[in-house]
Amino acid sequence: MGRKRAISWRWRIIAALGLFALAGGVWLWWDQQHWAPSRGEYDVQGAVIGARDGPVDFRALRAVGADFAYLEASSGAERRDAAFARNFEAALTAGIALGAIHRYDPCVPADRQAANFVTIVPRDETMLPPVIALEGTADDCESRVSEGAVESELTTFLNQVEGHVGKPAILKLSPEFEARYGISARTERELWLARSRFEPDYAGRPWFLWTANSARITGASDAPLRWVVARR
Repeated sequence: MGRKRAISWRWRIIAALGLFALAGGVWLWWDQQHWAPSRGEYDVQGAVIGARDGPVDFRALRAVGADFAYLEASSGAERRDAAFARNFEAALTAGIALGAIHRYDPCVPADRQAANFVTIVPRDETMLPPVIALEGTADDCESRVSEGAVESELTTFLNQVEGHVGKPAILKLSPEFEARYGISARTERELWLARSRFEPDYAGRPWFLWTANSARITGASDAPLRWVVARR
């Protein structure tokens, strides 16, 4: 009888520990889905918005603490975000500061990409500086593109875009692009880095914008949004 009681208590303890672990996992999952850095540490926060996020209520976005929104606008030489115009007007109406993002393709000539960007993004001095997302490398291009050619074409592209908007661009660097080209050491432009929950340091110098949560539930959209903070 004593042995049976001992076994019974062991199973109860194991079950209790299992429930505790499950509850802890659920809490961590919930916390990650809703987490954003402290306002006391980063008092300027916002989100990245694109067609993939579906309809977004920008007034609700502002209500949950978004001071700005960066809208996905163009990619490469031909692709444009289908929701850019709609999101642009909605953000303006809601009184949210906004900027535009171009996803740079190192396989495509700079002139064609710049033409795509300036066609969709208006010249408006009230807009935030443009952001150039540098994510993929030239390693997968059909024709070989040297490191020197990537840097040269990117410089041409930046000059044309900055001439259009009248402001220096912000470079949104992926770890892969930075590891391949080390671009952060060869430019004085502000950097945008990404790493969920923990501050990124892969550029070797301080960031200006940080994607702190790549999938934050805000209630402003059916989809979780990419949440960003700015450093003063």
